[in-house]
Amino acid sequence: MRADSGTVRITKDLDHTITGRHVLFVEDVIDTGLTLSYLLRTLRTRRPASLQVCVLFDRPYRRLMDIPLAYRGFELPDSFVVGYGLDADGFYRNLPFVGVLKSAIHER
Repeated sequence: MRADSGTVRITKDLDHTITGRHVLFVEDVIDTGLTLSYLLRTLRTRRPASLQVCVLFDRPYRRLMDIPLAYRGFELPDSFVVGYGLDADGFYRNLPFVGVLKSAIHER
């Protein structure tokens, strides 16, 4: 799935059917919710028994779409987090921890 240009494009479909199955969609960060809203609508057409969302980092103040969350790890303040798979323009992804990137570094 790609959303770089503002248009969501699914580049790989599911390998198995989710019809009649309970699905937990796990996401790292939710900002506006636009991409996730599109994906959830798409998954609902597959008729799962249930579809819930789990997110590690949530930014509800940036939300443009109503996304009900079954599980939420942390609510982020207005900051940019990196590390442990989260990156800033391709950098800091391999840090063995999650940290807040200083705005002076992020705005370069």
